[in-house]
Amino acid sequence: MIEARRLHILRAVADHRTVTAAAAALYLTPSAVSQQLAALEQETGHRLVERGAKGVRLTPAGEILLNHTNAVLAQLERAEAELAAYSSGAAGTVTVASFATGIALVVAPAVARLAESAPGIRIRVQDAEGDASLPMVLDRQVDVAVAVEYRGAPPADDPRLAHVPLYAEPFDAVVPVTHRLADAAEVPLAELAKDSWIGPYPGNPCHDVVVLACENAGFQPRMEHSSDDFRAVVALASADAGVALVPRSALRGMDLAGVVVRPVDGTAPTRRVFAAVRRGAEEHPLIRPVLDALSAAAPV
Repeated sequence: MIEARRLHILRAVADHRTVTAAAAALYLTPSAVSQQLAALEQETGHRLVERGAKGVRLTPAGEILLNHTNAVLAQLERAEAELAAYSSGAAGTVTVASFATGIALVVAPAVARLAESAPGIRIRVQDAEGDASLPMVLDRQVDVAVAVEYRGAPPADDPRLAHVPLYAEPFDAVVPVTHRLADAAEVPLAELAKDSWIGPYPGNPCHDVVVLACENAGFQPRMEHSSDDFRAVVALASADAGVALVPRSALRGMDLAGVVVRPVDGTAPTRRVFAAVRRGAEEHPLIRPVLDALSAAAPV
């Protein structure tokens, strides 16, 4: 009989591509992961992984088992949810990982709502960029991720995750007060093709939004300065170090004295924010109220 914990390990190896990375995510040693994979291969009677210079990849038999693994683990999440509901499940801790603006905009208001509507649920919040929180959910490090769509992100129909859309917001152009377009009502991105740019690091979902918007405008942005902190981005723009695109909500409460904020001409680049949990866990009596509170807190 196949053990469920070994299926967790198989999926982690498939997600992280190396035994070492999977072991770190699961808080195991690489030797323990290798031993569990070997035991799983013995249980199934098939070779499931192949090791190479670039890491580990699944064999065709491993891919078949992985497809069943996603369904099995989702069903186990549903079983846990029903058992928790049977025993009331009205009290417990839910860990939520979110990027900083998401914490301010939806997570913190959701925590306040839950304090009144579900006082038995304790929320633990972890700051994590949008591309980091989804692996944390899959690796069972957190229960809920508040994340941003980005190129390469698991799609909404991913069999491992259940998605709950929260909100979408435009990016605005941020230029120094001395910039030639400072008096424009709207900023055409193509007019910024020769400017120096300030933006998040590659890997940050907002970096993808900025680069894709510029590509659609016909150019590659020349990123002279990088920071994942939008306060730093705006400060650099106010110092005439370059131009930037910043999510509208991230600009709230900032000192904008040295910059001009303008909407983008035409279709504005947009970041789409969603909550995600392991598929099957969305109706857990502790998690469902959290998802509902996040949805209720999300701006229209």
